[in-house]
Amino acid sequence: MSFSFPVSLSIPFSRSNQMSEAAAAAAQQAPAVSPPPPPPPEVDAGERRLNQRFVAQRQGEACFWALVGNHRVALNDLSITGFSLPLLPDYPLGTQFDFTLQRDGIPDAVRGRAQIVNQLGKDASAKLGCRIIQFNGDDAERLKEWLVTHVICSATVRITEKDAAAIVAGRPLI
Repeated sequence: MSFSFPVSLSIPFSRSNQMSEAAAAAAQQAPAVSPPPPPPPEVDAGERRLNQRFVAQRQGEACFWALVGNHRVALNDLSITGFSLPLLPDYPLGTQFDFTLQRDGIPDAVRGRAQIVNQLGKDASAKLGCRIIQFNGDDAERLKEWLVTHVICSATVRITEKDAAAIVAGRPLI
């Protein structure tokens, strides 16, 4: 199968489209502008999850919780690489902390260590973006199982476990 653009969309190329020699010489002499250096790896300028994140609610109610220090908070969203939660004033950007994730009504837990990599807002509705940097034991696999179950239960169309696992492991859709 081949495709060609309609003639009306073709752009003719002529010598007048080329950069003049004087402009090219000036561009070469101008000092190069380098982009700003990237932020240090331990604190990103923004959260950059590699996998799809899921709203941590089912039927409008929180279904995933985090124990952080002496706080138990409902998660905003969750993925296999991170989560977001409401602002915790004692935890500034870059802080690493131990966490325990819980599912509503389920006795098991996922434990590990995370780092705050993003903060959105500063008032009561502010959120912290956290990257999971370590899981305890086989808790990474347990979290995948939780998310696969969450996708299946939240889907508005019939979905297989294999499809749900692909969604959980896949790239962000938005």
